[in-house]
Parts: sequence; C-alpha cells; structure tokens
Amino acid sequence: MDWQFVFSQALTQAIGPTMLIYALGAIGLNLQFGYTGLLNFGQAAFAAMGAYGLALSVVAWGLPFWWGIVIGLLAACVMALLLGIPTLRLRADYLAIVTIAAAEIVRRIMRATVWSDTTGGSDGMRGFSEPFFEMIPWARDTTWSFLFVSMDNGRLAVDFGIVTLQYSYRDTWVMVVGWALVAVILLVMMLLIHSPWGRVLKGIREDEEAVRSLGKNVFAYKMQALVLGGIIGAVAGFVFALSRANVQPDGFTTDFTFYFYVVLILGGAARIFGPVLGAALFWFLYNILAQGLIQAIQAEVIPSSVIDSTQVGPLVFFLLGLGMVLLLIFRPQGLIGNRKELMFDVR
Repeated sequence: MDWQFVFSQALTQAIGPTMLIYALGAIGLNLQFGYTGLLNFGQAAFAAMGAYGLALSVVAWGLPFWWGIVIGLLAACVMALLLGIPTLRLRADYLAIVTIAAAEIVRRIMRATVWSDTTGGSDGMRGFSEPFFEMIPWARDTTWSFLFVSMDNGRLAVDFGIVTLQYSYRDTWVMVVGWALVAVILLVMMLLIHSPWGRVLKGIREDEEAVRSLGKNVFAYKMQALVLGGIIGAVAGFVFALSRANVQPDGFTTDFTFYFYVVLILGGAARIFGPVLGAALFWFLYNILAQGLIQAIQAEVIPSSVIDSTQVGPLVFFLLGLGMVLLLIFRPQGLIGNRKELMFDVR
C-alpha cells in the first residue's frame, strides 16, 4: 500500500477548492446559527442563487462576468428577505421549515424542463467560467521554483519531502481567489462579532426576550444576520460553480446544507475559525479513509469478500457519521468551540 500517496491526496483535498466551498458556506451558517441562533436549513438555496445568478447572467442574458456576480449577490439578498420577513417574528422552527422547503423549490425550478432552454434543466449550464480564468495573472507555461513551492507549466506543486501537493492550472487560481475570499470574510466577521452589533446577535441567541426588553429591534438584527449569511452562502456558490465550470441543480440538494452543518459543528460553532478548521479536517478524513480503503482493497490487505471498491463510499460516510455522533456526545461544542458559549446537548 502506498500510504504516502494516500496522505498526499488527503492533504491536497484538505486545502483545495472543494474544502473552500464548504468553508465559505459554513462561515455563512456560523453567522446565522452559531452567533444568532437562526436555524437555516436552506444554505444550499443561497449557494444556488449565487451560482445560477452568475451562470444565467453570463450565458443566458449575455451580461459581463462582474454583473453576474452582482446579480448573484442580489438574488441571495432577495431570497433572504422573502424567507425572513414572514418567519423571523415567529419561533425558530418556522424558519427551519421554510428554508429547507425553499432550497428544494429552487432546485426543482432550475431542474424543470419548461425552462430548460434557459437554465439548462438537469444538464446544467456551462460557458460562464471562461472570463474568470482569463483573469489568471500568470501564463499557462509559467515555470519557477522557490524553496518547497514550485510551478511547472502552470501546475502548482508543494513538496514537503514526505508528501507532495499538486494542483492544476485552474485549481490553483480558484484556490488563490478562494483563500483570499476566506481571509477577507473572516476578517470582516471578526470585526462584526466583536462590535456592539455582534454582541446583540449573541444576546439574541441566548435570550431573545431579554434583548427585546432592552429596546433592541430583534427582527431587524435577525434579518441582517440572515441576509449577510446568505450573501456568504452565495459566495460559496460562486466558488462551487467556477471550480467545476458547470452548475447543475442536483448539486444543490439538502445534502449540501447538511455538509455545511457537519463542517460547522466539527470545527466549532460560534468560533471565527471553526468553519475553516472543520472543512479542512472533514475533507482530510473523508479522503484519507476513501483512498486508504481503496488502496487496501487493491493490495488485498482487505479481502474483496469483505468489502469491494463499490462499497467504500457508503462505508466512509458511515464511519464519518459515527465519528460525528461520538463528537456530539463527548465534545458537543466542537473541536475549538467554547463549552460555556454554545454546545449541543445530545445526552
């Protein structure tokens, strides 16, 4: 078994484009759920607003790339308002019901055959990512080396000796932009959460009636958190669509939101860096388990009579699910969460 290859692949994914998608989506959920206590089960819908807002603007309406970004963000804002106005004055479970339904409605609309000439239906949409990749500041044949980092014909390689991380020409650009977005959003989050505005959000999470008794407009603060978290979810949708150069409705199922919550809970809700840590660790564990089991089956360390390669995927999700259950039992606040501030009681 080539454990060096397995570890390299897992570490490559742990800081790669897919990890960044889930980190961004979970950061938005962290603002809504972790700091404000809003049960948004439709973060996939906000990601879809961003992805389809960009794709439709560029492909169907012939608008410039940056107009697509603006339209995607505005679509996420409008959706947050439409969902929040009728529900945020009610109990938390009403928002949960409405958002999970909205996510499925959005997916069904984009999948509908009646609008397939515009949205692409179940086949999805392509042709909107080229303006983004044309912004790459280095040429495809760029070659250089500095310490343990090198670029060969546009492909980035990070060689630690024991493991080597390699990324394609396009993935490298997605990572540069994605990590820059994560850094900027985390900085803004840090400033907001440590401001009086952020302290009001925490107060709403702990005791909404007490905050209301102090003369604060709880509904307005909730709406602001829902809108800002939805905008960050739309940014995750941009990275999702651009990294794949394709957007399909079945990529925005409820599983998408579920993974955002897994990442958030794993890293620690109500912690600035919790979503990033959770996303990196989740994808590292997922890939090291998947690649390790496949390698073990191919090397006949695990007999094919016990498990074959087609059963690896379900087994990996079972193991990760078991790990999440144990985490919720023994460390309900997550890896870096504050037990006094926020935790999940599952005992």
